[in-house]
Amino acid sequence: MVRKKLNIDSEKLAKLIVAGMQDKKAEDIVQLDLREIKGAVTDFFVICTATSDTHVQAIADSIERLTREKINEKPWHAEGYKAGQWVLLDYVNVVAHVFLRDNRQFYGLEELWADAPSKRFDKLVKV
Repeated sequence: MVRKKLNIDSEKLAKLIVAGMQDKKAEDIVQLDLREIKGAVTDFFVICTATSDTHVQAIADSIERLTREKINEKPWHAEGYKAGQWVLLDYVNVVAHVFLRDNRQFYGLEELWADAPSKRFDKLVKV
């Protein structure tokens, strides 16, 4: 299956993903801007931490619901939902990562992509 860029503005999609995370009280939300990074396969990573496996699933559900309601978009690919340790929602232009704290530290995406500009979300995003 071929990954095709979506017609939706990736910044708008990332903002909706952040809002979906915030709706379920995700912690430590960070957006990495990968647009200028050579070899990056997407425009943005949006990463957050959840406090339990059910919280991981609730955040992922919230992201999917909000993107479907607001822009009629669903992930191209999703994985990790059943295990609830790390859910990845791949919207092609933007990839959402919902981690349990230990898994987030172990995989260290922010460190792997440290040359990407990052943005933290302490205030609610309006959509």
